[in-house]
Amino acid sequence: MVPTPSPHERARVVVVGGGFGGLQAVKALADAPVDVTLIDRRNFHLFQPLVYQVATGALSPGEIAAPLRWVFRGQDNVRVLLAEVSEFDIDAREVVVLPAAPEVEPERIAYDTLIVAGGSAYSYFGHDEWRPHAPEVKSLESALEVRRRILQAFEAAEEVHDPARRAAWLTFVVVGAGPTGVEIAGQIAELARDTLPRDFRAMDSREARVLLVEQVDRVLTAFPESLSRRAEHSLLALGVTPMLGRRVVGIDADGVTLEHGDHTERIAARTAIWAAGVQASTLAAGLAETTGAELDRSGRVTVRPDLTLPGHPEVIALGDMVRVTDPNGEVMNLPGVAPVAMQQGRYAARVVRDRAEGRGSPPFRYHDKGNLATIGRAKAVADIRGLKLSGLLAWVTWLVVHLFYLVGFQNRVLVVIRWAISFITRGRGARLITGAD
Repeated sequence: MVPTPSPHERARVVVVGGGFGGLQAVKALADAPVDVTLIDRRNFHLFQPLVYQVATGALSPGEIAAPLRWVFRGQDNVRVLLAEVSEFDIDAREVVVLPAAPEVEPERIAYDTLIVAGGSAYSYFGHDEWRPHAPEVKSLESALEVRRRILQAFEAAEEVHDPARRAAWLTFVVVGAGPTGVEIAGQIAELARDTLPRDFRAMDSREARVLLVEQVDRVLTAFPESLSRRAEHSLLALGVTPMLGRRVVGIDADGVTLEHGDHTERIAARTAIWAAGVQASTLAAGLAETTGAELDRSGRVTVRPDLTLPGHPEVIALGDMVRVTDPNGEVMNLPGVAPVAMQQGRYAARVVRDRAEGRGSPPFRYHDKGNLATIGRAKAVADIRGLKLSGLLAWVTWLVVHLFYLVGFQNRVLVVIRWAISFITRGRGARLITGAD
């Protein structure tokens, strides 16, 4: 057993959130003269870029998640705490947490430096009543629910004889044509076209309609227009129908209502999936309330060039829950992607180290390494520092990059095996209907 040091022997760093930013911050403090407490309400780190593959049966949950205690088993200066933050006491420099055990009283964790990396969640743009009918694919729990709904839709279509009702079960509406929406739409189309046709007798899964709804006039708006068009052509080849320039105005258990100019259109669909827009973690609002920092319309708290909150240099916030200002006070438009959070996490650790050694830190600078999105089998697009790739080469690049950043050697091996088998057989080994009916 490693003895717990006195709370005043070394500087105390509390990290809230075990996502990409928090994980990198803790790892970068491995040999620093500090004691780190990592707090998360989940006991695992989730590789979110592959969550959609769990939702479509391509991968199993354990292959894209790693227990946090296992990740830091060899880092003796780290304590992992399964708990949920309920309050920030900035004046006392303490975080109030609700432990996992219900009979345990709320605990106050003292810190010298606080790093908050709470991430984000999907925003339904003020229509939370749509959430039960169109689950998102950002968390592991919701991905399993999406998987259940997709597979159950095919099962229901097998049993329904009325053509209109069967068509509704075989219609899948994905809202949002960013990378997640494009990727999950392509996966559902491949599932229907390549994996399931021989599994059913009364219906043909190839009759499934996959509709990708986007309010603007092209998919993957973060990519150059030429790559957006190539992605759209690849989607059409897979059987996905992009419905561009349409705004969702209603979602219920039986379908989706779209608005296009002055016209509305009702689509009978029993399965809708939400992949449009994000909002910051509620932790951002908690920090803003206690420090007076500014919040934007997406709920992101405004931080200084060194990622600290104005007037509170001991509090660092990063990732999707913040917007960063440059030395001139102008807001930097950083994309809400994992590389940003990872670079900010490593930068936050550098700030802690610099302070311990009495040095100042330069402003945070994001080094954009490019964008990647996969569409389907051997189909992807990549924009890497001005180099535009599509097709097989972009797909291989996507595979290599995602395997490199996936946490755990065992997970990498399992995912490679899964992908190889799926590529050869066009099958999916995790097509399980689990959860509540």
